Amino acid sequence: MDEGAGSAELLRRMAAVTDVALSRLGVPEMLDELLIRARTLLGTDTAVILLLDPHARQLVATAAKGLEAEVRQGVRIPVGEGFAGRVAASRRPVVVADVTPANVINPILLETGVRSLLGVPIFAAGEVVGVLHVGSFTPRRFTADDISLLQLIADRAGVAGHIRSAKAEQQAALSLQRSLLPPQLPDLPGLSMSARYLPGHEFGVGGDWYDVFCLPSGWTGLVIGDVSGHGLASAVVMGRVRSALRAYALVSEDPAQVLTMLDRKVRHFEAGSLTTALYAMISPDRGTVRLSSAGHLPPVLAVPDRNTVLMDVPVNAPLGVGHPPRRCTTDVALPPGSLLLGYTDGLVERRDQVIDVGLKALVNVVHADDPHSVCSVVMSEIAQEPATDDIAVVAVRRSAAAGESTSP
Repeated sequence: MDEGAGSAELLRRMAAVTDVALSRLGVPEMLDELLIRARTLLGTDTAVILLLDPHARQLVATAAKGLEAEVRQGVRIPVGEGFAGRVAASRRPVVVADVTPANVINPILLETGVRSLLGVPIFAAGEVVGVLHVGSFTPRRFTADDISLLQLIADRAGVAGHIRSAKAEQQAALSLQRSLLPPQLPDLPGLSMSARYLPGHEFGVGGDWYDVFCLPSGWTGLVIGDVSGHGLASAVVMGRVRSALRAYALVSEDPAQVLTMLDRKVRHFEAGSLTTALYAMISPDRGTVRLSSAGHLPPVLAVPDRNTVLMDVPVNAPLGVGHPPRRCTTDVALPPGSLLLGYTDGLVERRDQVIDVGLKALVNVVHADDPHSVCSVVMSEIAQEPATDDIAVVAVRRSAAAGESTSP
């Protein structure tokens, strides 16, 4: 084949990989079609995609043509071992001219009689997410053009796999959040309440959360917290922290003690997670709030006929940072008609200004009013558009009974 004909053939093969029609296929269908085209364009007998399980550090056979047994048997190859493992570890193409037990650990490759292999890494967002390899039942010398073409196919598969992974994580994260954030706040005598949650990133879920619950003693627990990070991983940690706090709230009626126990849990079981939380307890007569803060911003207190203020609550160390000093609980009067507002830092933090500016703006818009109205005003006037961080807000107001004084 002369040079002109060779260039034309290479362009034809590349066009088959970059065909826009592939974009109209679903992810499984696209991967299947890419394997068919890889075998046809490279003239091989087998084509396999193995995707990385990042937790186990193993490559898992996901799709195959000519080696379907790899998928049926759930073949797993440790990164760094065997042919595919070397491709993933080196992040470079690997060619095996003569397949032997010394250079291949997957028995299926040996049993089916594959003689020569070419494998390339599959990348997504700069990280290796899998391996694509093709094989021949007869000895084969793979050329530089073969390697370039297979890498082009792998890049196309990487985009499809990344989309599938992102969609799967998004659905899992959204389902998890729906199960963790209260679908509706409890209807409790003497209190009215409202809450908002606004995601600040593509997955639509993160580590911010709020919770309100009634304890057997008649006290009402109110929590607002923030697990660092975004996406499914943070949502999972948030769910475990939320459940643990509820359990500890049944053990102790001292918010500081509850957060102390929660801190031990986070340090031992959620190592590496930074979590802030504000835990408040409202007394059965609604006249007192007991609070403790683990690195969380102070709540806002609005009392009728008075200036709205940030509550003077000591801010102890966040959860999971080590061995903090003794945590403390603060008791604050909650006069009739008063409103307590908790929030996460995404509401008031801005990269281009000190946080005091956002806190002052928040205090200026909060009044001792209907919690639904307060949350609406806060989200419309204070929340950044578009949100760059998750935002959670919860407002609780004590009823103003007829004839009651608003003085503490």
